[in-house]
Amino acid sequence: MTTGLALFDTDIGRCGIAWGDRGLLGVQLPEATDARTLSRLAQKAPAAREAAMPDHVRRACDAMTELLRGEANDLAFITVDMEQVPAFNRRVYDIARTIAPGETLTYGDIATRLGDKLLSRAVGKALGENPFPIVIPCHRVLAANGKTGGFSANGGVATKFRMLAIERARIAGHASEDAPMLFDPGLSIAPQRRHR
Repeated sequence: MTTGLALFDTDIGRCGIAWGDRGLLGVQLPEATDARTLSRLAQKAPAAREAAMPDHVRRACDAMTELLRGEANDLAFITVDMEQVPAFNRRVYDIARTIAPGETLTYGDIATRLGDKLLSRAVGKALGENPFPIVIPCHRVLAANGKTGGFSANGGVATKFRMLAIERARIAGHASEDAPMLFDPGLSIAPQRRHR
């Protein structure tokens, strides 16, 4: 199997991507340094080595970069390899992937769609294990009452809030026109400085 990994620049910092013959093997949000980002990415795709991106991976990176710049891109065209992902997590990710930029769901919403509201905690655990952040937008899933909930990426909920702010996200459970937004319209979203 052909595998590779690489870094790419976004407005929130240098992200990482790993790929194989059946699709993406992982996406990594920025860590404190490029070396840490690559190290975390290598945990998702241990056999992958740094390589030049094939065209389809470059297109995926371009689409994610545009999304993190505030463009409402649909990333459904990006193929992810979920062969190593547990069946329950796949079901959670399939639902999360339907959340459009600027929209949100709650852990309870996803649990209900899975058939049991009591699965909320398991949904949160699955999202915390998401190997494909951005493509599978776990940042768009909130706790009840519009609270951000947790986020396992570097920076925690601050990173989650920043991504939601870029998308000008609205809190789940409200009519679109009346939904409170999760950002301050005067907020300046400047790129983070990266250490190489």
